[in-house]
Amino acid sequence: MVEIDRVKRLVQETARSLKGYTRRLFMARTVNELFEGVAYRAEQELGWNRGIVSKGLHELKSGVECVDGRRGATGRKPAEAHLPNLLADIRDVVDSQSQTDARFRTNRLYTRMSVAEVRRQLKEKKGYKDEELPSEETLRCKLNMLGYHPVRVQKTQVKKVPETNAIFEELKRVREEVSQSENKLVISCDAKATVKIGEFSRGGESRVPVRALDHDYLPDGKVTPVGLLLPDRDQLSITVCTSKVTSDCIVDIIDHWWVENKNRFSEIDTLVFLQDNGPENSGRRTEFLHRMVDFVEQHQINVSLAYYPPYHSKYNPVERCWGVLENHWNGALLDTVEAVVGYAQSMTWKQEHPVVRLVTQVYESGVRLSKQAMKAVECKLSRLPQLASWFIDIQY
Repeated sequence: MVEIDRVKRLVQETARSLKGYTRRLFMARTVNELFEGVAYRAEQELGWNRGIVSKGLHELKSGVECVDGRRGATGRKPAEAHLPNLLADIRDVVDSQSQTDARFRTNRLYTRMSVAEVRRQLKEKKGYKDEELPSEETLRCKLNMLGYHPVRVQKTQVKKVPETNAIFEELKRVREEVSQSENKLVISCDAKATVKIGEFSRGGESRVPVRALDHDYLPDGKVTPVGLLLPDRDQLSITVCTSKVTSDCIVDIIDHWWVENKNRFSEIDTLVFLQDNGPENSGRRTEFLHRMVDFVEQHQINVSLAYYPPYHSKYNPVERCWGVLENHWNGALLDTVEAVVGYAQSMTWKQEHPVVRLVTQVYESGVRLSKQAMKAVECKLSRLPQLASWFIDIQY
């Protein structure tokens, strides 16, 4: 009896190790040898499906292999199988109209475009025919797969200045112009919200219990991460500043980055900076414009400043990096400057670690040029008519 049980287990294990036609033939031959070709007995003794055994017996007798469902039709292929550029075209249409999480707590993207509008623009801008595009429901799934999600309707309307729509149109034109040029480099620049140093809870979660102070009135210090992102190359650089981020601080960060990287971009003659219109780097900040003119003359490279409209800085590509950073350090205690720098170094953006640098230099705030000095600076600026504060070119 023990020998019979061992033989049964051996036969069952052998059948499980085989697949498809080979498995059915093994079953059929076993049934013929042990059970006189009766599939019902194989079901009783070995637990085999008698339908599969019967199919194998038929194949063994006729010598004709039945087509498996696995080897036959495998269902409808995804739309990108016959439209290989579809996902890239969807991303190109949607990306400029997408924003990051307004609280920078996640790395999800939200788009204000409806699926019907995405489909219309694919036909209008990318040349697709209506009959070859997938349905709106399929496009909705593709958008979710690419990470673009619909945003919840807000309870209050977003603040807008009269020039908001015109600014977005010009930003779109600038981005398209850069994408078609080989001698222009777009750089997204912005500072993250100031981080308090101390044993404070920031609303994160951790699998390891962590004790934090219940009040944060007296932090041990403050740091501000400043990011420079090359959105077309997915390269991120972060400077952690212990001082207040001023106009001089921002330009020094840009200057240091360019000195370190200009050899990689020997073909570039124009740097296009995407920024929010913050108080320290706005199109009216005299010290910032003065320092940018000096930067252009020192490095003999053209600079274009392009600003997002007020209350819309979340559309700036570098803002998406801050959500990744927040998720990365999540429930950790940022009790030292070194901890902040360490987490910034270990985060990943598009599978790559950013280049991180700590700056402890103290910058003086409130530096401004006199009206007379600013007139000399303005002579070197070329402002876009009607949008003079948002689009500025500086030629060397």
